[in-house]
Parts: sequence; C-alpha cells; structure tokens
Amino acid sequence: MRRVIIGLVSGLLTLGLLLGLGIGWAVWTYQGPGPAAKGGAEQHVVVLRRGAGLNEIASALEKGGAVRSAAVFVAAAQVTGAARALKAGEYEFPSRASMATVLDYIRDGRVVVHQVTIPEGWTVEMAVEALMKEEALVGEVATPPEGSILPQTYAFERGEERSAVMQRMMDARDKLLADLWPKRKAGLPIRTPEEAIILASIVEKETGVKSERPRVAAVFVNRLNKGMRLESDPTIIYGLTKGRPLGRGIRRSELERPNPYSTYQIFGLPPTPIANPGEASIAAVLDPPDSDEIFFVADGTGGHAFATTLDEHNANVARWRQIEAQRQAAGN
Repeated sequence: MRRVIIGLVSGLLTLGLLLGLGIGWAVWTYQGPGPAAKGGAEQHVVVLRRGAGLNEIASALEKGGAVRSAAVFVAAAQVTGAARALKAGEYEFPSRASMATVLDYIRDGRVVVHQVTIPEGWTVEMAVEALMKEEALVGEVATPPEGSILPQTYAFERGEERSAVMQRMMDARDKLLADLWPKRKAGLPIRTPEEAIILASIVEKETGVKSERPRVAAVFVNRLNKGMRLESDPTIIYGLTKGRPLGRGIRRSELERPNPYSTYQIFGLPPTPIANPGEASIAAVLDPPDSDEIFFVADGTGGHAFATTLDEHNANVARWRQIEAQRQAAGN
C-alpha cells in the first residue's frame, strides 16, 4: 500500500511538473519574443481572409511565421476574450513580435493601409487605370463621367473593391462642390455646378502654378462675360485624345479640324469637363478675383504673362516667341 501511495504521489508530482512546464512554455510562447521574420525581413506579412474562423486565422499566422503555435494562439484568443473580435485584413507584424502583440494587432484591426494618388488634371480614364494597377484591390470598376472625381490621395485596405474606392472619389468631389457652390461669387457666367467643374477643368489644365489659378479663372470668367471665345489649347487636345498628352505642339490642321471641344471654334464652355480639377481650381472658378485681364500667354518660367489689352498681349506673345526661338537655337 505504501508503495502504491508513493507511486501515486510520484506520478502526481511528475504530472504537476509536466503541467507546470507546459503552462510555462505556453506563457513564454504567448508573452516572449516571437519568431524572426523570414530572410532577415523586418516584418511578417500575413493576410487574414474575410470570414475566416479562429482556427483558420491561427493556422495562417503559424504558416506565415508570425506565431510559433496555432494551438496556443487559439487558447490565448479564447482566454482573453479576443476570439470574437479578430478582424480580417492584411497585417505587418514586427519581426520577433510576441504572440500577445500579434493578438492585439488583430483585435484592434491594425491592418496595412494602402494609398492611391490621383493627381490634379488627370482624366477619369487615367484614374481607372491607376485603380486597375493596384494589386491589393479587387473587382472591376466602371469609368465614371469626366470631372466627377476629386483628385487627391485615397487610402484603402487589401481586398477592397475598386468600385468602392472610385465611389469615395466621386463622393469627395460632390461634397466639396456642395460646400463651395452656395458660396460662389455673384455675377458669374456659370449657371450650374457642372458648368463650374467644366471651367475649373480648363483652369486646371492651363496652369501648373497653383498661385496662378485664381488669375487664370478670372481671365476666363471675363471672356465668358464679354462673349469672347475661351481659346484654350487643352480643350483642343481633349477633343483629339481624350486628354492624353500629345507629346508635341498642336498642328494647324488639328486647330482647324471640327472639334466640339475646341474653344477656338465654339463660344462658351465645351460639352463636358476635360479633366478632373482639384479643389484649388474649383474654388478659383467660384470665387475669382476682380480683374480686367482677358489675355495670358506663357512667360518662359513655367508661369504666364497676363494682359488687359490686345496690344499688351501681343507684346507678351512676341517675348514668348523670342524665348522659344532662343531655346530652339540652343537646342540645335
């Protein structure tokens, strides 16, 4: 009987020791340093599928090298109450991050945020192409009407629909226009918000100098008020290429070719925007400065020389042609 008791006590002690070692290993696995990222990288990158259950998440983390034991992760998520709060997405865990840190990342939804930038003056076709090139996005996206999106940088998560990102671009433009339109200056030759976008798109394409946009907008507003043609080269180009750069000057034959967008041929505004204007160009069109200027031409510095009379303008044009001739001579 004594031997039985001794054997039983010994077995219990051994079991307790093993249990203690197991608990200690689990605690160390949970709180201690995690695995190093493969290839000496600074991070583990793991994508957790939408709709994945706890076991699938734990398995993905183990396979991705972010945790040592899927079983311990499952137990930890259940014990801490995080099991029901885990969020899908793309994660970057620091190399050797503890399992506790990994669990916190997923519970808090600290997913990788990607960005796509739509520059001011891009067409909607260019914006669609940019979205299609983003491998982290999914699905197709329809091309919206020209001028319907707001150029800026947009954040998105891996697995998001391209159409959802495009909708955010459209919503951003609508929100900005709804805010600026009621505050527009009195007496503008613009009857609708859509006409404001059309004129702003021309301003956007006419100058890359942000400080010039109000002045360029004032010139075009003055021309419309006087019944003059806008005579904007970018409108010709849009009618020829849908806004793609020509890569050369406009030919005389292209200037004379019938073109519904050419503001050298038509009075007023073209039928649609010729690009997606940014906030500065939209604001400039809706609140241009008081001015008598009705002409402008390149000045050789990247900006423009403005004029109120034809004589002043002709002098500015002559200076610009002299600059062009000097550049061509230097190039030869």
